[in-house]
Amino acid sequence: MRPALWTIIAAAAASISLALGVRQTFGLFLLPLSAEAGISPAVLGSAVAIHNLVWGLSQPVSGAIADRVGAGRVMAVGALLLAAGLGLPALWTSAPAILLGIGLLTGMGVACCGTGAALAAVGRAVPPERRGEMIGLASAGGSLGQAAMVPLAQSLIGGVGAVATLGILGLSLLAILPAARLVEWRAPEAGPGQRATGLAGLPALARMALADRGYALLTGGFFACGFQLAFLTMHLPSHLTLCGLPAGLGAMALMTVGLFNIPGSWLCGRVSNHMQPELALGWIYALRSVAIACFAFTTPTYAGTLVFAAVMGFVWLGTIPLTSAAIARRFGVADLGALYGLCFLSHQVGGFLGAAAGAVLLETAGSYAAFWPVMIGVGMAASAMNWMVRPPRVAVA
Repeated sequence: MRPALWTIIAAAAASISLALGVRQTFGLFLLPLSAEAGISPAVLGSAVAIHNLVWGLSQPVSGAIADRVGAGRVMAVGALLLAAGLGLPALWTSAPAILLGIGLLTGMGVACCGTGAALAAVGRAVPPERRGEMIGLASAGGSLGQAAMVPLAQSLIGGVGAVATLGILGLSLLAILPAARLVEWRAPEAGPGQRATGLAGLPALARMALADRGYALLTGGFFACGFQLAFLTMHLPSHLTLCGLPAGLGAMALMTVGLFNIPGSWLCGRVSNHMQPELALGWIYALRSVAIACFAFTTPTYAGTLVFAAVMGFVWLGTIPLTSAAIARRFGVADLGALYGLCFLSHQVGGFLGAAAGAVLLETAGSYAAFWPVMIGVGMAASAMNWMVRPPRVAVA
């Protein structure tokens, strides 16, 4: 592979790493913001739920724009939105600022410089026979942010406080700007017979894609991914604290997820070169459901939590390269950003419900006990949906 392509992959991984790494820290602020600034856990939980929904609604739009004008420009805008979204509550710590900043601005920001546009650019840059593997590699590199940002945020919260930490993390996101210059800064070149639909044609593209049974099932299954991951990201640290385990274990668990996701994402992307991606996705959701059941129905321990985090981490973002590869096989890469974004909307609706329901349950019942069976049932339904998908009659290069 030419060095220029490796540069694109590295820059895309850096952007994903910072964007997803910072949002992975939101759960660490749930109790500290309450103690330091009097912000109810329900406010931050609602903001993260809104963040997930806005991210999902914005992803098809940012993906369609990136398909036409280039992913790099969209990612640069996203970096500014992310920095503003964390800077606002740092400067004006209040419920409206948290809902607007973390809820709205960071949701739009991650849609621009997270996985959607960046991985679509990687998919267009690499040969078809290595597409799944290289998308998985970029996604794996993005996991470094989760492994690094979570302990950094935990340390900063303990040192300078939760409010100041929000401002520091916001400034760190400006590092995405130079990375964005290296990722498809100009409009992507269209192959023979391929031209990106763009924003104007997005409704017609959505109707065409959802009429495909396989794409519709893939989209429905992606709901479970967002539902499970958003709940764990937001509420696992609080759940462990309520169980009487050390406060630092939540950060350690999220860091473990990030570390094990690095080899897991690459391996899942590589699997898509040799196996129907939807079959692999079905096994991922099944493994997650089994791991959640084992964790939920046993007494939590320090070691058991880290084992659970390692298992979940190995398949944490492995769904992304597999989903991207499945879409590319069906429709090609000209509209990959938009089509992935449409599928991802289902993911984020699940994320919205997972984060919001957990916050309401904590506020009303004081524990998460009633939520774990729902997590298992949703995961098994996603497995069934993906196993029902038939491969396309002719794979599109």
